[in-house]
Amino acid sequence: MFEKTKALCDSFLEVGIPGFDLMVCHEGKCVLRYFGGVSDKKNQIPITGKEKYNIYSCSKPITCVAVMQLWEKGLFQLDDLLSDYMPEFANMTVRQPDGTVKPAQNPIRIHNLFEMTAGFNYDYKTESFRQLHARTYGRCPTREFARTLATEPLDFEPGAQYQYSLCHDVLAALVEVLTGQLFHEYVKENIFDPLGMKDSDFLLPIEDYVGVAQLYRYDKVAEEVIVMDHGNVPLARIGSEHASGGGGCVSTVEDYMKFLEALRVGDVILKKDTIRLMRTNRLNEAQKATFNLTKLGYGYGLGMRTPDPDNGIYDFGWSGAAGAYLAIDPYRDVTVYYSMHVMSSPVHSKRRRVIATVMEDLFSEKSGLDASLDAQLNALPY
Repeated sequence: MFEKTKALCDSFLEVGIPGFDLMVCHEGKCVLRYFGGVSDKKNQIPITGKEKYNIYSCSKPITCVAVMQLWEKGLFQLDDLLSDYMPEFANMTVRQPDGTVKPAQNPIRIHNLFEMTAGFNYDYKTESFRQLHARTYGRCPTREFARTLATEPLDFEPGAQYQYSLCHDVLAALVEVLTGQLFHEYVKENIFDPLGMKDSDFLLPIEDYVGVAQLYRYDKVAEEVIVMDHGNVPLARIGSEHASGGGGCVSTVEDYMKFLEALRVGDVILKKDTIRLMRTNRLNEAQKATFNLTKLGYGYGLGMRTPDPDNGIYDFGWSGAAGAYLAIDPYRDVTVYYSMHVMSSPVHSKRRRVIATVMEDLFSEKSGLDASLDAQLNALPY
């Protein structure tokens, strides 16, 4: 069983991917655990299935779940002004096409952060962030990260369009404001510990990254993977005290599957109705026009791509820059998690095909995914 899925994953090794790890659950039972290759190319250390990976943007669903736990407790409403909780976002500006900056006409509301419609971008290499790094001696605490982001002009009026950005890093800071706890401590107490995720952390001590699988980037010129210059610390983490809600989590395949199964089942760490709300599309037509996955039939909800079963799209989830990809199909009770550790991978687009092939192997259904979309998928930042 799953011969097509295994063959697809094996083909990734042939184009230079050092290693991969795949786990599939159906109706709560693991029906496929398949991994291959090495976690360290230089030393030829075989994949064991116990590796810790930087999951990058697969951190985002965890962050959004953490915030929605607080929504369930009535600590905020989705339509609330962000500035009611974080005053630094009260008087935002918007950069105009001619380069000038003008006061924003619309306020940022909390739902904009979930939806990636707040107007932020993904540039954390600005002068203001450089100064934050210097001022805090490299610590860059999560709350200060948000305050610094608030000094930067927005790219567009809040709500005008979808744009992948640092929105979910601001959500991590919002957790700290609402709870009085550090973000990584809140997640450990309310998500990781209840689910038994002992190998997951949003603020892994810097010295402990030596225990994370080797992180690579794909060099298109040399057509080979190269060790990342900065080591195994994720690019999304800009300081020793910066718990990046958008891309800073470290986890294992087995750990992360526990989180995904909790979302499939519901009423574990979030109510079923809350999960249903999160996986319901919230983008209007103007916002869909700038959402990369619209052509694949997906919408975007509260921090994740959303299904459209009427048009044959059943899974919700997200993906990560180093290769992680999650899919939860609540209609057929299937959960899939694929992981590798290569930035700008040549098989970036094929991760969606892993999900489609799993479904074909499991249910003998053709996915109908258009091969012409591979180039578009390869261009995605996640």
